[in-house]
Amino acid sequence: MQRKAYVTGTAALLAALLAGCTSGSSGGDDTSDKNADTGTSTVAAQPGKYRTLPEACGAVSHDTLDSLLPGIAQITDQEQRDKAYAGDATLTYDTDRRVGCHWKVESSDATDRLSVDFERVVSYENAISDDTEAQTIYTQMEAAADIPESASPTASATATASESDSASDSPSGSPSSSASPSASATPTASGSGSASGSPSASTTPAALQPRTLADLGDEAYLDDQLSASGSTAEQRTVTVVFRTSNVVVTIEYEEQPMATGTVPDSKEMQDRAQNLAAQLAEALNG
Repeated sequence: MQRKAYVTGTAALLAALLAGCTSGSSGGDDTSDKNADTGTSTVAAQPGKYRTLPEACGAVSHDTLDSLLPGIAQITDQEQRDKAYAGDATLTYDTDRRVGCHWKVESSDATDRLSVDFERVVSYENAISDDTEAQTIYTQMEAAADIPESASPTASATATASESDSASDSPSGSPSSSASPSASATPTASGSGSASGSPSASTTPAALQPRTLADLGDEAYLDDQLSASGSTAEQRTVTVVFRTSNVVVTIEYEEQPMATGTVPDSKEMQDRAQNLAAQLAEALNG
């Protein structure tokens, strides 16, 4: 009986030793796998600051619309005026990604149009952040608009002053050579004098040319285009685009005068569009 008990105890001891070896081997394999996973894992890029977008038609105040669209003040019917203020929402299929609104108002002097567009950019690449993707989209828009590299504000001011000095130093004392009798008597291609006074009347001054803008979002640019529509008055379109984090905002402001030969004022329209852009940027950051 004692010999049998000894054999049984020895068998139990061997079984325990074998189980211990197996357990140790398994634990070593698990540690190796965890280390391998840690070494090859990729950290996802940070999401953008904005997760939602504002209600586009309500993003522009009535006071701002009064400035941009003077015809609203001439609407006597209150219901029609309210409709003009409300604007028309842009049709989109995902209001968390893109929203927009546009307004069109006619006055006795001109037809004015305004549109605002908000795009919230989301990157679907783990290694590319939403901000980086938005920056890529903004850069493509700036390149498509063919915005030149802007000179410094000091250089622009100097250039404007030089142009003014050059004009005042002319022998006749007139602002420009176009005011001379020979220039004013020169007929246009249609055989008659220009209704706007001179060909230079529709030329945008150097300081108001398309350019990048400082102190507006993370990056911004302004475009100013003047186009003639057949026999009608010239239409000016001022576009301001800016990016703040992962949201790209586009403002288009157009004016077409009723009178043929009338040219919309570039500085006035640019100032209005930039003021609106500053308001929208502040609202987003607020």
